[in-house]
Amino acid sequence: MENVIENKSFGFAVRIVKLYKYLCDKKKEYVLSKQLLRSGTSIGANVAEAQQEQSKADCISKISIALKETTETKYWLKLLNATDFLSDNEIKKRYWQIVLKLRKFNFHTEVE
Repeated sequence: MENVIENKSFGFAVRIVKLYKYLCDKKKEYVLSKQLLRSGTSIGANVAEAQQEQSKADCISKISIALKETTETKYWLKLLNATDFLSDNEIKKRYWQIVLKLRKFNFHTEVE
């Protein structure tokens, strides 16, 4: 059976890696983009780890961390926008909607 949240979070991680490369190569921004890379790819990593949980509590913990990472990723995207490294259009078109969708997933249904 297809795991929608795992697929979406993996796809988002791929976008974040590409954005990181863009920010480093084209914008010469290395600090904020590294933070974004860490939080944005951690979402999918924690979702994937939750699939191999040792207990229900372990699974819930990993999913909770993934949810927190979406909040952090949203913060870094806002900061990159506020400091003119990313435009409003870039944020809205490529990243914002995905972050909001990931946050709206009912993570707890994945562990039941």
